[in-house]
Amino acid sequence: MALLARSRVALPAQRTAVASPLVAGRRALHIARAKTESVDLAPGTPAPFFELPDVVSGKKVSINDFKGTPATLVMFICNHCPYVVHLKQSFVEIANEYGKKGLKVVAISSNSTQTHPQDGPEKMKEDAIKYGYPFPYLFDESQEVAKAYFAACTPEFYVFDKDLKLTYHGQWDATRPKQDPPHVPTAADIRAALDATLAGNPAPKSRPSIGCNIKWTPGKEPEYYGAQIVKK
Repeated sequence: MALLARSRVALPAQRTAVASPLVAGRRALHIARAKTESVDLAPGTPAPFFELPDVVSGKKVSINDFKGTPATLVMFICNHCPYVVHLKQSFVEIANEYGKKGLKVVAISSNSTQTHPQDGPEKMKEDAIKYGYPFPYLFDESQEVAKAYFAACTPEFYVFDKDLKLTYHGQWDATRPKQDPPHVPTAADIRAALDATLAGNPAPKSRPSIGCNIKWTPGKEPEYYGAQIVKK
């Protein structure tokens, strides 16, 4: 199923990868940094299963570990993307603040180490320790988890309720890297989503998350790759 930019799709419980053949020019976009928006997903659908290694502890972490938690935030991030770098400290602040209210956070990196070795497990561990991430940082080597979540960019955010049903999929806030003058992240959108989810209310609709495209292993791009790239 080909996806159109900003199209609404259901987030399936499990999803197998579909490798799409790409023309050479489009495949080049895989390696280059391309501003990309998240796919528009339907609220209320279940979180796809994953079980991945935490690069710091070495332990396996499963989405099932979070069932019954009042709110769970799943983030697809990486080490080098400037959109992620802009928010790293804010990730820590929100995880610590809302952790006291029952939130649990997990971060996943799915970038290919073939094209971006700086996003591999050793560098991920260094980054997690440097910033003091108070949440697991998982490595999705096969990229199957990113595809199951229809993840398209870094960073990308998913909020789930206690039943692991999607309540929010959108931007962290309206700030961006390299704004002039520089803007300090506010986490306004993610705060509104977390407050609503923790209160058992529908989360407000937000703009899609935006960032660098996930760096897919060449030849293993998902069927929706390219449709979410923001045309300048």
